[in-house]
Amino acid sequence: MRAPQIPFPVLVQDFFLRRLIAQRGASARTVEAYRDGFELLFGFLEQHTGKPPSALCLADLDAPAVLDFLDHLETERGNSIRTRNARLAAIHSFMRYAAVRDPASLPVTARVLAIPAKRFDRPVLGYLSREQVTAILAAPDRRTWTGRRDAVLLATAYNTGARVSELTGLRVRDVLLDRQTAVHLHGKGRKQRVIPLWKNTAAELCSWLNQLNAAPEAPVFPNRAGAPLTRSGIRDRLDRAVTAAEQRCPSLRGQHITPHTLRHSTVICTARTV
Repeated sequence: MRAPQIPFPVLVQDFFLRRLIAQRGASARTVEAYRDGFELLFGFLEQHTGKPPSALCLADLDAPAVLDFLDHLETERGNSIRTRNARLAAIHSFMRYAAVRDPASLPVTARVLAIPAKRFDRPVLGYLSREQVTAILAAPDRRTWTGRRDAVLLATAYNTGARVSELTGLRVRDVLLDRQTAVHLHGKGRKQRVIPLWKNTAAELCSWLNQLNAAPEAPVFPNRAGAPLTRSGIRDRLDRAVTAAEQRCPSLRGQHITPHTLRHSTVICTARTV
């Protein structure tokens, strides 16, 4: 007699709670990325099947549906191939877990696991000149609260070469301004590093934190509601600063500048001064 199939909502819950958190000890950022990917997937399936997420079954996540979802990410949401592959990696991880928990699902999981990641050419990373960086750092309007926050955010990002995830996760307790001036960054794979601060950056952070007057666990770069700026929020603030900086630095026009461009510019600047 065949064992009853595990309900799909239970399988998803167990994947996050047992597999990702309890067994693999995945970081909060990894769990968040997987959660966001599944929210997009379930929303896509609801539109195309008419079923709410609670009514889905594993068979609804067959290979054609997953391929349609991946195409949707690229063509309609404008996601990069890298993002598309990251979403597929999350689905693959879930399907491997489902295959172990429910061997009867192997026909479905095997077909999804056979979907390959998409190849892409890695672009040559660009970097900004000192003049361009100076224009961007000076762009935020310091007469406003958001402008002062953005100015300190961009100065910290350039000084430390921090990833976007490290900036969103930066807490008041991570900023050291006593005997040594540095920030404690919490990076990918639970890696941690302490980055010294330049004198000007330390002064700006000190002034900003005094204005913020927040608890040690509070975000250094909050939004108006007090929650940490999101990845998209930081990208948006950088885009606004670049647009404003183009007026005084025309060489910025037409360039695609991302937080990683700023991070790479820090590496180049450091290498040149060593």
